Amino acid sequence: MLFSCLVDADFLDTESFMDDGKSAQRGQYPAFETLLPAFDTHMAGVVAGADLTDVNKLRATILQQCRESAHQAPGLFSLTVPTGGGKTLASMAFALEHAKQHQHRRVIYVIPYTSIIEQTAEVFSEIFPNAVVEHHSNVDPEEAKKETSKSRLATENWDAPVIVTTNVQFFESLFAARTSRCRKLHNICNSIVVLDEAQLLPPEFLQPILSVIKLLSEHYGVTFVFSTATQPALNTQTDNFGNKRLNGLASVREIITDPDQLYEELDRVDVTIPEDFNVTQSWEEIAEQLQQHESVLAIVSTRLGARELHRLMPKGTYHLSGLMCGQHRSDVIAEIKTRKGEAIRVVSTQLVEAGVDLDFPVVYRAMAGLDSIAQAAGRCNREGKLPGKGKVVVFVPPKPAPPGMLRRAEQTTVSLMTDEAKLKPLERNRFKQYFEHFYGKTELDKHGIENLLKPEGQGDDSLKVQFRTAAQRFKLIDESDYQAVIVRYDDKAVELIDQLERQGPERWLMRKLQRYVVNIAHFHLERLLDSQDVRELHPGIYVQVSSTLYNSSLGLSVDPVNIEPAQTVV
Repeated sequence: MLFSCLVDADFLDTESFMDDGKSAQRGQYPAFETLLPAFDTHMAGVVAGADLTDVNKLRATILQQCRESAHQAPGLFSLTVPTGGGKTLASMAFALEHAKQHQHRRVIYVIPYTSIIEQTAEVFSEIFPNAVVEHHSNVDPEEAKKETSKSRLATENWDAPVIVTTNVQFFESLFAARTSRCRKLHNICNSIVVLDEAQLLPPEFLQPILSVIKLLSEHYGVTFVFSTATQPALNTQTDNFGNKRLNGLASVREIITDPDQLYEELDRVDVTIPEDFNVTQSWEEIAEQLQQHESVLAIVSTRLGARELHRLMPKGTYHLSGLMCGQHRSDVIAEIKTRKGEAIRVVSTQLVEAGVDLDFPVVYRAMAGLDSIAQAAGRCNREGKLPGKGKVVVFVPPKPAPPGMLRRAEQTTVSLMTDEAKLKPLERNRFKQYFEHFYGKTELDKHGIENLLKPEGQGDDSLKVQFRTAAQRFKLIDESDYQAVIVRYDDKAVELIDQLERQGPERWLMRKLQRYVVNIAHFHLERLLDSQDVRELHPGIYVQVSSTLYNSSLGLSVDPVNIEPAQTVV
């Protein structure tokens, strides 16, 4: 932390001397004290324009409880609210009230996926104009020498009142060994950090993540909020022999007064679990069942599964997967939302399970982890406007999930589904049991980060810590697994690609092109390069050449044969 202070001070001092114009752009944000009144004004408008439904009444109750709990002492909090309960705005209400009470100086909102960061940042920017900085994991100030905008400057050291960032950017910065990434660390002090969808904290890095959370909370005045419908088991855990499996968190306080009652009141769906998990269903059988419903959402665990199922559905069925670029997915989701009340069918991968507010009377979910099933259920009868309960059907697909985390999560769910559990599979307390079992099957510090950060010896050697090696190993996303391809989805993409060819990879341009990126396996890329459907426009930057390579319904056309399991998801 001292290193961060020193580095940032050095950068700022040099900048002030060398480029006072750039230096003058810093720090010109609304006072933090103005954010809570702005939020209150916004929420008054939201409440005035909302229907007086049971769900909206419960959302108002959740919001009020967040405000009241904010007066507690700083530390660790959980916000346990079923999907569709309004966690995003409720957690911000807690953060702003807590900051007012305890003189915190910023709110950092941490999101698991880059695919939903923009819409969250947009929501907050609407409420707090000129106070929000959005920092993607793929935006690195060191690669942006030419751009001097105010927002870029803020991503260098996080001096804005509200930061919206990703798990990757937040946690990798905490373990980084590069000066450019360490600059921001001292501005995390005395902040409130909201971890959205906390169940998606990467299990194989869970121990070092919890250790750094504990350190920031105990010594640097940081309040953390674990916000999710499916709280992970972050308490200390031991194995059957009494050995500590997870050195977890103590004294995590729940914001909601009675979460169990809230789950009962927000129970808007009936969930059907397969009687026999050994009996699979073909995609043809699933497609036939889906066609019996006028409006239905089907969520599967792989890109290939989504394509197979979509192929069997009637014309007009929507498709969503990671083989579609971000702009394409956003356009499809926006179109789906405009058709509220109409007959509509959608086949998607699990990308709709976080931050996508869809609402269907019927949802089918391929067998998955219990948290994923709960997230899928959150897309069913979300607003509680059906005369009865929504219908969620869990089915066993033709093939199990790919080996690794998804397969392990699926197997953990199966192991917990006794006849009694099948009657109420999404009871709140069942998630703790699920995560304890799941973590028990997982190496929670797979890359040995904790040992690398322990001093190597005594005396002078006690200062020898392997920071650089730890930073190299602490990678939440293994970039060696995939390669980004920029696709020609629409006229805007074509125009930006032409600019890229003429001007080169300037940071502002690459930021815009992120909306038109699809990540694919390296062997897929090699095939597309060989067939000249894709070319390397600049070193490490690949663009679509063939006009037929990108399908307006399905996205990037890649050969699914011999696909690696890790490349099939999302």
